[in-house]
Amino acid sequence: LVSAVTLHAQSKVYMTKEISPEALVRIYKALGVPAHGHVAIKISSGEMGGNNYLKPTLIRGLVDEVNGTLVECCTAYGGSRQDKGKHWATIHAHGFDSIAAVYLMDEYGQMRIPVKDKKHLKYDIVGDHLAHYDFMINLAHFKGHAMGGFGGVLKNQSIGVASTDGKAYIHTAGKVHDASQLWQNLPQQDDFLESMAAAAQAVHEYFGHGKDIIYINVMNNMSVDCDCDSHPADPKLKDMGILASTDPVALDQACLDLVFNHKAQPGDDEKPLIERINRQHGTYITDYAEKIGLGSKKYSLVMIK
Repeated sequence: LVSAVTLHAQSKVYMTKEISPEALVRIYKALGVPAHGHVAIKISSGEMGGNNYLKPTLIRGLVDEVNGTLVECCTAYGGSRQDKGKHWATIHAHGFDSIAAVYLMDEYGQMRIPVKDKKHLKYDIVGDHLAHYDFMINLAHFKGHAMGGFGGVLKNQSIGVASTDGKAYIHTAGKVHDASQLWQNLPQQDDFLESMAAAAQAVHEYFGHGKDIIYINVMNNMSVDCDCDSHPADPKLKDMGILASTDPVALDQACLDLVFNHKAQPGDDEKPLIERINRQHGTYITDYAEKIGLGSKKYSLVMIK
C-alpha cells in the first residue's frame, strides 16, 4: 500500500517506519530501479567497539535479493579500520563476511575519477576495485558525525568510497593526499562540506550518470557520533524508519527534515543530534550538493507499508 504526501516536489523519497530485513527489501523494490550486473553495496563496517552500525542480520535479505558484494574502504585516522589487516578483523568480528563476499576496495590500489565541481578537488581518489561493479546500492546509516555534523548517503558516498588518500584529500579540501598530514591541513568547515558534495557527485556520475546507483538511509541508533567512533554516545532519539531515493540530496534532506521537525517526548529527544548538526553547519552539504546539480532538496515523501 502506498500513499503520497505531495510537496510540489521534483524527487520521490520513499519511507517505511518499519526497520526490518523485509522492509529493507520492500523499499528497494519500491524504487523501481533493479540492480544489475555486479552489484556493490556500500556499507560502513563500523569501528571496533561501536555497536550502532547496520547489522548483518538487518541487511542480509537485501544483499541476497541483489546478489550483492559488500564494499568498504580503509579510513584515514587510525583506529581499527585504517590498517587493512585490522579492518579485515573488524569486518569478521562484526559478521559481515558471514553473509556475503566483502571487498576492501582500496586494499590493492586506488584510482582517480573525474569531478564536475572543481572548486576544491581536481579529481576524486577511490579504491580501484570500484571499477569491478556495474551498479551500486549506497546503504547508509543516518546518524550524527563529529566532523560533518551528520552522516547519510552523501557522506557514505564521498568519504566512504574514497581510499585512505582520497579521504585525506576530501577532508583537507584538496590540500594533501597523505593521511599523516590530514590534521595539520584541515580547511574551513564549508570547504570540507563542499568537497564532500563534489566527491559524492563524482561517484554518482561514475555509475551511469546516476542511472546505476540508488540510495538508502536507515534511521536507527541515531547517536550524535558516527559509526567511525569506537565509543559513540548512546542515542537519545528513537528510531524513525528506512528511507530511499534515486536522488541522494533529496534523501539526506528528507532525513534532516524528520529530525529537525521532530517533537521531543520523554526518552525521545532530537535536540542533541540537532546541536551536533548545527555545530558543524552540517545542513550546508545538501545546499551545496543541490547547487552543483547533484540533486534537489525538494521532494515528495511516499509512505510504503
